[in-house]
Amino acid sequence: MKRLLVLCAVLCLFGAGTSVAQEHWTEGPVWNITFYRTTPGHFDDYIKYLRTHYIGTTAESKKQGLILDSKIYVKQPRDAHDWDVAIATLFPTYGKALDFNAGDDEKAKAIQAQHWKTPDQQKQRELTAPRLEMRTFVGSEIAREVNLKPLP
Repeated sequence: MKRLLVLCAVLCLFGAGTSVAQEHWTEGPVWNITFYRTTPGHFDDYIKYLRTHYIGTTAESKKQGLILDSKIYVKQPRDAHDWDVAIATLFPTYGKALDFNAGDDEKAKAIQAQHWKTPDQQKQRELTAPRLEMRTFVGSEIAREVNLKPLP
């Protein structure tokens, strides 16, 4: 009985927190942001790589409905471990951002095969390998965009 009361209390508190949040905004799409630090002397090379390969594949992904949008952010890093390039991809929902979907995966593979002119994924990995020498993965974040409601 005591466990049931504790569980009910926790659920009530959780429900109260989300209902208060919903008072302030409506939920929007979800950003998946990946942060990289370019290796010394390779910032321009990496940006050129993105211009050559990233722009076309993300444009096609948008056209086919796999993503809503994408952005590239750059900044001056604070220290040797801070990011200087971030790649943000916008999805309509958390599910679309996080869950595997076989149909979407096939579409994404077809886009990559068309871009790299080969369906062989091992060959594609070899062709994309130079980017790994131009950058170091720092981390990633997933954040929901919210639309604030005006005050009454």
